Amino acid sequence: MSKLNNKVAIITGGGSGIGRAISELFAQEGAQVHIVDLNADVAQPVVDHITSGGGQAKLHTCNVAEQTEVNRVVERIGRVDILVNNAGIAHVGNLEKCSSEDFERVFNVNVKGAYNALHAVVPVMKINGGGAILNLASIAAVVGISDRFAYSMSKGAIYAMSMSVARDYMTDNIRSNSISPARVHTPFVDGFIAKNYPGQEAEMFEKLSRSQPIGRMAKPEEIAKLALFLCSDDAGFITGNDYPIDGGFIKLNN
Repeated sequence: MSKLNNKVAIITGGGSGIGRAISELFAQEGAQVHIVDLNADVAQPVVDHITSGGGQAKLHTCNVAEQTEVNRVVERIGRVDILVNNAGIAHVGNLEKCSSEDFERVFNVNVKGAYNALHAVVPVMKINGGGAILNLASIAAVVGISDRFAYSMSKGAIYAMSMSVARDYMTDNIRSNSISPARVHTPFVDGFIAKNYPGQEAEMFEKLSRSQPIGRMAKPEEIAKLALFLCSDDAGFITGNDYPIDGGFIKLNN
């Protein structure tokens, strides 16, 4: 049987990269997928792909940094069994190269956006008897990564919020966990390399791949499979944990 039959899942940032892989896999496993994404041009083709294959998906164009917009979307959806807080943006730069505007932009999307989704969904889950929450953190939450000051800040907050929600809502049958990927091969990575290393794309891709002890980047589909497990009933005894999926980066990158 499919692992998510009759489950209603909200996936923020579900139109590209890791979010797209999660959206598609969850739909394959029987979930009614609600993609919450700012970029309708990117996300709608994902919805179309899912529905053309017999899955259930709907797009809600929304800026997760705006609480009223998130509240409106959740009210429209109604029942929610699964929330995946995946929406996020990156910033390259150390403390001195992170302006106040940069810091606030990353905070508003990555931290406040996750807070807004949690704030809207948790009361709904309580009424419905429980649910599963998964937040996308990062290895940057627990190890120092060069030139990722604002991004690391935001992912550390994601980790902390995950643990807090797990503790506070355990008796409401709400599970909360996080995933901490290392570098994942997404369109963002390709765009970053093309923008910053024109003419050296292949060389830089190989260099970034070798920075993982396992010798390559993760595939979005690999992150999605871990997300599926943690959001399914198979993980019913798992809450308040973070799961590095990092090719050995944290423990073996000496």
